[in-house]
Amino acid sequence: MTTEILIAGFGGQGVLSLGKILAHAAVMEGREVSWLPSYGPEQRGGTCNVTVVISDERISSPIVDSYDIVITLNQQSLSKFEQRVKPRGILIFDRYGMVDLPKRTDINMYAISAVETAHAEDVDKMLSMVVAGALLSISPIVKPESLLAALQSVLPAHKHDLLPTNERAFNLGAQCVVAKEH
Repeated sequence: MTTEILIAGFGGQGVLSLGKILAHAAVMEGREVSWLPSYGPEQRGGTCNVTVVISDERISSPIVDSYDIVITLNQQSLSKFEQRVKPRGILIFDRYGMVDLPKRTDINMYAISAVETAHAEDVDKMLSMVVAGALLSISPIVKPESLLAALQSVLPAHKHDLLPTNERAFNLGAQCVVAKEH
């Protein structure tokens, strides 16, 4: 089975980090993975996205036209990538700052409140882990313990004191799924 995932938002939201952690978790589970980041020259505040393909078979190309799962954390990303979700695929979008909500009826849509949850729980810098918790509660594409182990392997040793806070942020993610829209 192959799952093609796109995560998109502003630089600084942990979009690329989440993709990297998800890819590492899949590798730890013995699966084939590709990780393809895309971002402009801006480090923070500009838009960025990452494609992660997880498969039980070899992956022929990291280039994907349509996705099984799309996660968007800002309006620009939602507007750009809503149409790239495969029919019957999953669109997860954070409602914070959204003006134009998704309109498709042929996909499964989930609204999350990751930005608000991260802010309210004082884990703003761990937003990507809140999103990861929401993702795995909707679609368990990797095991939670694999994701947390991947976080530990990706996070530099001098930041391992943040692992308990990241795990708390991850656990909050399952609670931030606001509604299934269709």
